Amino acid sequence: MTNELTTDASALTRTVTVDRARLVDYAHASGDQNPIHQDAEFARSVGLQDVIAHGMWTMGAALDVVTAYVGGDPGRVLSCQTRFTGMVVVPEGETVEVLVEGVVTKTDEAAGTQTIELTATCGGDKVLGRCQAVVRA
Repeated sequence: MTNELTTDASALTRTVTVDRARLVDYAHASGDQNPIHQDAEFARSVGLQDVIAHGMWTMGAALDVVTAYVGGDPGRVLSCQTRFTGMVVVPEGETVEVLVEGVVTKTDEAAGTQTIELTATCGGDKVLGRCQAVVRA
């Protein structure tokens, strides 16, 4: 996207994939070594179905869609917020898909900003709620 405002919803839809290797990489990069993200036996011992993706990874995946929408410049993302409403379960040996969809809900031409509402689902279940980003056009 250049400096023009657009409401092209197709630019705000992407399927992001995650597997156990990506979770390990994210754990090392973020410093979040909570075993619920890497150890299936531990995850089950605390009542989870299996290993789950980090919530911040899931939010980051959604924001990556927004960053791509604004031309790949993360400096154009002015704010973001979300609520974690579900979990991305990542069974051993599987690649899981997270569908991220965004809609421009407000354009403020005077401020040069857009507000984008995002949804993220995995297996049809919503994993992020009240997810919103404000970007500079």
